Amino acid sequence: MITLTLLTQADCTWCERAKKLLAETDEDVEVTEVSLDTDEGRELAARHRLLFAPGLVHGDRLIAYGRISKRAIRRELDRIPKS
Repeated sequence: MITLTLLTQADCTWCERAKKLLAETDEDVEVTEVSLDTDEGRELAARHRLLFAPGLVHGDRLIAYGRISKRAIRRELDRIPKS
């Protein structure tokens, strides 16, 4: 299973799109959503130098942000070693 963190903000069309794309993936993923309005969200955004939402984090690496596409998700998930 691949564990991801999705950094989101309220009223964000791209955040909703990213959630939908992640839900549709055929990979075995567990996604934890963290709002940028929380202390944890602000800390993660600062640590990963997230420019704008949404941000997708795996482990300690920002793997995608902004207008996240199905292709970008697929490419990044393929790079993650399967356990």
